[in-house]
Amino acid sequence: MSVTSLNEKNFEEEVLKSEKPVLIDFWASWCGPCRMMSPVVDEIAEEMKDEVKVCKINIDEEQNLAVKYNVMSIPTFIVIKEGREIGRSVGVQDKAEIVNMIK
Repeated sequence: MSVTSLNEKNFEEEVLKSEKPVLIDFWASWCGPCRMMSPVVDEIAEEMKDEVKVCKINIDEEQNLAVKYNVMSIPTFIVIKEGREIGRSVGVQDKAEIVNMIK
C-alpha cells in the first residue's frame, strides 16, 4: 500500500507536480473520526493505486499546509489535479463519496 506522508518539503513534488490526481487526507492522531477513516483511505490507496496518489498530512506537524488549504475541521479530504483543487469533503464520508471526488 502506498500512502505518502506529506510535508512542506515534499508537497510541491508529490502533489503539485503529480501526473495523477492526488487525494490528501488532513488528519491528526487524536482525532477519532480521522482514525475511523484511515482504513477507508488505505483501501482507496490500494484499490486505485493506478489512478490516484493518496497522501496524508498530519495537521499537528504541518500546520502551514493546513492553513494554506483552509482546513478548519478534520478529517478533510482534498483532491488536487494538475495543481488545482477539484474536490473537497469534510468529516466522515462513505468510501463511494471520496472515490466520486477523484473521478
